[in-house]
Amino acid sequence: MTKQPSSRTCFLCGRDNEVGLKMVWYNNPKKKQVEGTVTIPEHFNGYPGFVHGGIISAILDETAGRTVMLDGDWQKLFVTLKLNVTFRQPTPTNTPLTAVGWLAKEGKRSREVAAELRLTDGTVCAECEAVIVQPPKEFERLWEPERPYWKVDPE
Repeated sequence: MTKQPSSRTCFLCGRDNEVGLKMVWYNNPKKKQVEGTVTIPEHFNGYPGFVHGGIISAILDETAGRTVMLDGDWQKLFVTLKLNVTFRQPTPTNTPLTAVGWLAKEGKRSREVAAELRLTDGTVCAECEAVIVQPPKEFERLWEPERPYWKVDPE
């Protein structure tokens, strides 16, 4: 599996974000999936012992969107046009979780992507379907100062 890049400040992957989750994703070309693991601390709870739904949604959104990099092109940017999250069961805090994303349909200007957040036994806690698109050119211009920090860190 090939490790995907991280940024400095992103809430999910930012290596310099002190309050972030510091998630790492890998391309699994054999399965045509993006995979990442995370343990969500209690301070991101909704109710004691359970992860807030907004945190779960953010993880699913990022995981599904990262499928644009399954081909190894780290410079592809995306933004989410539509996100539909289904919560299957409460997701526990302080528990190892796996996020898995895949491409459902590739269009000319958009992609339909999906992701699941699973317990280590494979139980699906939450899932999403999303539509992602290339961002406007203005977004890409604003991204340029951060681009040197968008990289794959050594293990």
